[in-house]
Amino acid sequence: MTSEKMISIAAGTFNILHEGHKRLIEKAFEVGDSVIIGLTSDSMASASKKETIPYYLRKKELEAFLEKMDKPWEIEEIVDIYGPKKKVDRADILVVSEETAPNAEKVNIERMSRGVRPLKIVVIPIVDAYNDEKISSTGIMNGEYARDGSGDSIKIAVGSTNRVKLEAVRSVMEKIFGSVIIMPVDVESGVPEQPMELQTRTGAVNRARSAIGDNDLAVGIEAGVFRTEDGLYDFQYCAILDKNGEMTVGVGPGFKYPDDVAELVLNGMTVSEAMHKLYGDPEIGRKQGAVGLLSKGLLDRKTLTEQSVVAAMIPRMK
Repeated sequence: MTSEKMISIAAGTFNILHEGHKRLIEKAFEVGDSVIIGLTSDSMASASKKETIPYYLRKKELEAFLEKMDKPWEIEEIVDIYGPKKKVDRADILVVSEETAPNAEKVNIERMSRGVRPLKIVVIPIVDAYNDEKISSTGIMNGEYARDGSGDSIKIAVGSTNRVKLEAVRSVMEKIFGSVIIMPVDVESGVPEQPMELQTRTGAVNRARSAIGDNDLAVGIEAGVFRTEDGLYDFQYCAILDKNGEMTVGVGPGFKYPDDVAELVLNGMTVSEAMHKLYGDPEIGRKQGAVGLLSKGLLDRKTLTEQSVVAAMIPRMK
């Protein structure tokens, strides 16, 4: 006679997957035979947080972490603290942090009101950063400390507040340096809103120079359009400046815009405006970008940006 398999749940926004999140998820795998991870939708996340990373990026990072686990798992998009009933009602255990424990009680009250057995609640302690404050995605996103909560990591300023650019830089630099502190710096590019040709490189260089301050590195990223004999192409430049004044520049792979997009851009629209007009999605820049839509999800904006950052780092990787 075999014992009943237990299903555990852990949920969150997981804006940036940090040490506290990892311990929460690891505990769910410890106490359950299979695990459901609830990942808040963009609408739910934005209702409670000032700044959020797009769902598709949060899910992608979460999947990369979960792939290392040796038990079955699934990710469910959630729009409230109760989760999708068809999935959640069959669960046995809910793992929460001390901070979110009150929500666990609300979940059990709602379940019992429908005649569903309550979940066993497992509470894990809050994880602190180096400054003895609770480690949080917000603190990491603001550049207060690294993903692991450390405060003595290499400091990298990014001349942008665009979350896709920032997370692309974080992804590449963590692979190169390990622990890094990524700081958003709101700067002007010094080029038109829609850069053309080599204005793109100039914009990236300007952003890096404006962001450097007293940091170890500064990164500037600019996407622009280039006219060629067969149409209009998009290329992304990345400039990296170090505290000694050395600048390295890289460019990522380009792609050709459809003729209808190219026509609107060459007649004065930005790429975002043209994509909105033709495809009707004002949030395209926040989501997978024009390349994500045009490639039907095969290539997203973050991946494209990462490639330009790698290209700019190549001369430094001796």
